[in-house]
Amino acid sequence: MRPRVLVVDDDPRLLQIIEMYLRLEGYEVTTAETGEDALLRLTQQPVALVILDIMMPGMDGVEACRRIRADPATSAIPIVMCSALSADEDVRRARDAGASHMICKPFNLVGLGAVVRSFLGAVEPAAAEV
Repeated sequence: MRPRVLVVDDDPRLLQIIEMYLRLEGYEVTTAETGEDALLRLTQQPVALVILDIMMPGMDGVEACRRIRADPATSAIPIVMCSALSADEDVRRARDAGASHMICKPFNLVGLGAVVRSFLGAVEPAAAEV
């Protein structure tokens, strides 16, 4: 079974790009556009890693991260937080909420893939579809 990654971002285009890239890298991918939806998805199927945007409407990524860490069923899942915010205070808030790693936007997909592999290890890339 391939590791499943939950990608959470309110930008549907970015979600689609990250999902496509991670699937090509061999990971299963689930997506959510809000913090609330992310928490619901975590109750529906297990995931090995969460990629979580900080700035989202409603529940932001920092609060979603806190709630993931507070739930014993999900507290050990690595959380990679992404944000256009890069001030020391923003990084501190993400770390204090329980983020395992922080990536600043814009980021490149190869770098994101390296971070995912650092937590989950390499998997066999998906076969190209004809």
